[in-house]
Amino acid sequence: MRASAFLYPWDVVGDVAAPELLAGLGLRGAVLAAAYHSTRALTPRHPARRIVTAPHSAAYYPADPARWRGRALRPYAQHWLAGDDPFGEAAAALAAAGLEVHSWVVLAHNSRLGRENPRCTVRNAYGEPYPWALCVAQDEVVEYCADLAAEAAVRPGAAGTELESCGWYGLAHLHAHDKIGGVPLGPAGQFLMSLCFCPACRTGYGPDAAALRAAARAALEPLWRGAPEPDLPGEWARIERLLGAGLAATARAHRLAAAHRLQSAAVAAVRAAAPPGFRILLHADPVPHRSGPNPGVEADRLLDLADGLVLPHRLLPLAAPHRRPGTVLAANRSVVAALGGDPPQDVEGADELRLYHAGLASDADLAAVRRLLRPETG
Repeated sequence: MRASAFLYPWDVVGDVAAPELLAGLGLRGAVLAAAYHSTRALTPRHPARRIVTAPHSAAYYPADPARWRGRALRPYAQHWLAGDDPFGEAAAALAAAGLEVHSWVVLAHNSRLGRENPRCTVRNAYGEPYPWALCVAQDEVVEYCADLAAEAAVRPGAAGTELESCGWYGLAHLHAHDKIGGVPLGPAGQFLMSLCFCPACRTGYGPDAAALRAAARAALEPLWRGAPEPDLPGEWARIERLLGAGLAATARAHRLAAAHRLQSAAVAAVRAAAPPGFRILLHADPVPHRSGPNPGVEADRLLDLADGLVLPHRLLPLAAPHRRPGTVLAANRSVVAALGGDPPQDVEGADELRLYHAGLASDADLAAVRRLLRPETG
């Protein structure tokens, strides 16, 4: 099975041995970050560094000034790696080692832009903004994401792209010094706290907007006091019980329409900028009401637009009925044991594997990858 690994540019730039090491694992490709959110990352094998701190979302290529001039939502340049095109430098080195490079582009998750432009963020039922989550129902956000997708995806040396957070982001977020877990919320509570009530979303909900907001707050109050979610099979049945079927349907219809509009715009923008054969995959969760870096999608509709989906491996069976000839379902497996990853293995029903994350992995983790992909080496 074809396997690719996720990488950051700093995993390769300045380490001449990295591309051959990765190719020697049996990987066929690398999914290389071109536009990525803030992070702090370990580089256990790099000859010159051990920790990279990326304090804000950034482009790892030279963004086009003409495209972004005068716009509040725009990609920021990075300053923690030398050079103005670390993506291009890393992509060239990986290609020279025989790895096919696809760009990795994060869209609606951007804490710096959210802090600077709170009007553009998800705003929960209590009126509180989520700076890390741009609201994909807003025209300005859709335009930004589509333009970023086109520019960051179609870089020299990239044969395809993978778009992350191309949909709704919500409450869940690996925030610095996070302290929101004192009252654990189940999937229904997470949905309620991820509903957006910015002006664009209130318009999208129509005449039910005020009732939906009141119902969300009323449904959340028992959960804050430790009450369990309704004991019903299926997440959506619990949400319907908490909100009422009519208001739940209103919320779902607006969110699906907004997400589909964003996804259509992003894929179309990449298609317009890319050469023939350029492959577009979206990171996704096939349960449509969910939010996050793998946002909930209508898999059947999305596979009419994109060339495939990258899914957490346990969710592959939910998307499998929607595949059609020529599309790809790639199973994403975490292989970093210290971060809770599993030993890498083939996933039944997957067309391809994505391994997260070769740059963060220990030597033992990479040895397990090699045993899977090149068993003849022992």
